[in-house]
Amino acid sequence: MDDHQLLRYSRHILLPQIGVEGQEKLLAARALVIGAGGLGSPVVLYLASAGVGQIVLCDDEDVDLTNLQRQIVHRTESIGIKKVESARATLAAINPEVRVVALAERVDEQRLRTLAAEADVVIDGSDNFATRHAVNRACVQLRKPLVSGAAVRFDGQVAVFDLRAADAPCYACLFPEHGESEDVRCAIMGVFAPLTGIIGSIQAAEALKLLADTGETLAGRLMLLDALTMQVRTIKLAKDPACTVCGAPTAPQAAASR
Repeated sequence: MDDHQLLRYSRHILLPQIGVEGQEKLLAARALVIGAGGLGSPVVLYLASAGVGQIVLCDDEDVDLTNLQRQIVHRTESIGIKKVESARATLAAINPEVRVVALAERVDEQRLRTLAAEADVVIDGSDNFATRHAVNRACVQLRKPLVSGAAVRFDGQVAVFDLRAADAPCYACLFPEHGESEDVRCAIMGVFAPLTGIIGSIQAAEALKLLADTGETLAGRLMLLDALTMQVRTIKLAKDPACTVCGAPTAPQAAASR
């Protein structure tokens, strides 16, 4: 790091749990962020301000007036342009040293695997189960740590699925792909504006700890927040041996992986 970086990141460097070594890990890190909406906004703002070297941001939507109530990376003048381009402009103003790769596309599963393979951590801020499961499958296949979040009405949740550990649960262990869970979107149900900031900020904190290799993450735990009463619960998660995504592979799969 040069003198400018030592000053910019001095408040991190003062923390013995991060220090110069941890900050250098952040500067060299690559994060893949799915979604530039309510959750993705605080995620990328904190990743950029913390100095994560490269942020790949995926979202195919345009900024809409209804987004501005909670999607704090966007501005009124951004209405009508791609969210990833709006976010890139904001992040450049905050920290021009960070490289932001703006992908205005709805990435399919093959594309997800390619992007996740190049990332050190994957942060999912999407708003539907199909995307969450696709991201999870890519992370399981590549053994990439996944930071997952969700927020609707006054209810939020965050979990870390650190798939580098053989006994780690995955997102599908919690929400089976063919289960009865239904998408509950804020466009229909509404969402408390600060809730997305709280959950997204926690996702950013978990991602930064993973990248700096410090502290204890939410790996193997699900944190639930009721913002209406400001009560927090944490539930332990266990790997499901029968999980169709991360469970024991079938004989052909096992043979193919050798």
